[in-house]
Amino acid sequence: MAKALMVQGTGSHVGKSILVAALCRIFHRQGYRVAPFKAQNMALNSFVTRDGGEMGRAQVVQAEAAGIEPTVDMNPVLIKPQTDIGAQVIIHGKVIGNFSAVEYHNYKREALKAVKESYNRLKKCYDLMVIEGAGSPAEINLKKNDIVNMRVARMAHAPVILVADIDRGGVFASLVGTMHLLTPRERAMVKGFVINKFRGDSTLLTSGLIQIKKRTGVKVLGVIPFFKDIYIPDEDSIALEKKPVCGAHNGVTIAVIKLPHISNFTDFDPLEREPGVTVNYIEPTDPIGHHDVIIIPGSKNTIEDLNFLKRNGYMEDIRGLKERGSIIVGICGGFQMLGRTIKDPGSVESSLGSIEGLGLLDMETRFSKKKATFQVEAEEMNRNGEDQFPETLRGYEIHMGRTKLMSGEPLFKISKKSGKRCAFFDGAVSQDGKVWGTYIHGLFDNDGFRKRFIRKVTRGTIPPPGGGSTFDYGDFKESQFDALADLIEESLDMNYIRKLVDLKI
Repeated sequence: MAKALMVQGTGSHVGKSILVAALCRIFHRQGYRVAPFKAQNMALNSFVTRDGGEMGRAQVVQAEAAGIEPTVDMNPVLIKPQTDIGAQVIIHGKVIGNFSAVEYHNYKREALKAVKESYNRLKKCYDLMVIEGAGSPAEINLKKNDIVNMRVARMAHAPVILVADIDRGGVFASLVGTMHLLTPRERAMVKGFVINKFRGDSTLLTSGLIQIKKRTGVKVLGVIPFFKDIYIPDEDSIALEKKPVCGAHNGVTIAVIKLPHISNFTDFDPLEREPGVTVNYIEPTDPIGHHDVIIIPGSKNTIEDLNFLKRNGYMEDIRGLKERGSIIVGICGGFQMLGRTIKDPGSVESSLGSIEGLGLLDMETRFSKKKATFQVEAEEMNRNGEDQFPETLRGYEIHMGRTKLMSGEPLFKISKKSGKRCAFFDGAVSQDGKVWGTYIHGLFDNDGFRKRFIRKVTRGTIPPPGGGSTFDYGDFKESQFDALADLIEESLDMNYIRKLVDLKI
C-alpha cells in the first residue's frame, strides 16, 4: 500500500507541477514505484490515454518522469474552461457535461467520489503517491467544498510541502498568510516549506528563513533557483506569455496564433527545441508578420476563436500569407477552421448554427455531442517516395466535430484507434501542398515526421536547419527530467523528505 506525499502551493503557478515531476523522477531513480495524482485539474492542455480516457497533460508529464504509463486515475477530474463562466467537466476520462461555476460547485460531492475511487485504485499498485494540490489551500470561500487540497491530504494521510514563488515578491507574507488561514488541524499537516524561483545568492535569505521558522514552526526545506535551461512541458497557456516574439531568423520561422481558447499548445514544443527553428506565438491583435509556416492550433471553443480571427483581420492575413508562399497548418480546431463551414446544430459550442471558415480546404465540419478521444497510429499518405518504408506515426485525437472532405486528398491513413485495427482517413491537404490540417495531436513528437516537415518547408533550396539532422525528442525529455531531478536533489533536504514518507534509499 502506497505512502503519500503532497505538494501544495500558496497560489497558482508557483511551481507545484514541476516539483511533483521532479520528486517522481527522484524516487523513480531510487527504485521506487511512484505515481503522480491530482484530484482535480483545470486545464486546456489534455491527453488521451491508451484506453481513450482524457486527462490533464501535467499528470502525463509527471507519469513520464516516474517512468510509467499515464492513466485517468492520476487525474480523475478534469475541467476544461469553454467560456468565462462555464466549463466542460470530465470524470474518469469521459465528458459528463457542461457546467456553470455554480452547477459544478453543487456537483463536487459526486466528483469527490470519483477522486476517492481513483486514489484507492492507484495506492494498491505503487510504493509512493506524489500528490499535487491546486491553487491555494487557503481559499476560505471554497474550502467547504474542497476536493483537491487539504481534504485530499487527509484522505491520503499525506504530509504536505507548501511551495511559494519568490520571483513574484512577498514570499514570506504568502507563506505566513496561508498558514494563518488554515485550521489548526491543517497547519499541523504542513511539514515543510519550499521557496521556488530564487535569483541571486541564497545566503541573503538566511535571516528570513530563520524568522519564518519562528513564526510558523515549519522549516524551509530548501530554496530552488530560478532556471531557464531545463525544459519541462508547461501546463497552462499562462506560460505562453513568457515566450518571446523573435524578429528575422535565418532558419525556419513558424508562427502559432495564440487563440483566446488555445488548447494543447504542447503540440509545438518539439518544434521549439529543433535546431534552426524559431517558433513565435502571436498575441491577440499583434500582426502575424512573414513566417515560413503559420499554425492555427487546437481550441476549446472553435467557433468563438474563428470569430476572433475574423474580428482581428487574421483571416485575410492568413490567406494573403498563403499566396505569398507561407505554409498554413491547422491542428484539430485549427484544422476545422481551414474548411468552408463549421456547423453546430446542437449548440455544442455556440448558439450560432453555422459559421464560414477560411475556405482554404474544401471540407465541412459538423459538431457532435459525442466526444472523440483516441490514441491513434497512422501513416502519412502521398509521400512521393521520400522513404522506402512508411513511418508509423503516433498521436491522439480529442474533438467534438466530424469533418467531411468534399474534394482533395486526405493526409493520413489511420490504422489503429485505441489499439484496435481500423482503416480511416484523417486530415486534408491542398493540391499545391501549401495548406494542410489534421485532428492528430502530438504529431511533431514523431521525429521522422518532424524532420520531413522541416525539409519540406525549406523547399530544397537551402540545407535544412541543423545540417539536416533532427534530435530524438524522447531522449531529450528524459535528459531534462534527470537534469530537473539533479537540481531539486541539490536544492532540497531530501533526507528530511524521505523521513516524512518513511522511505529508505
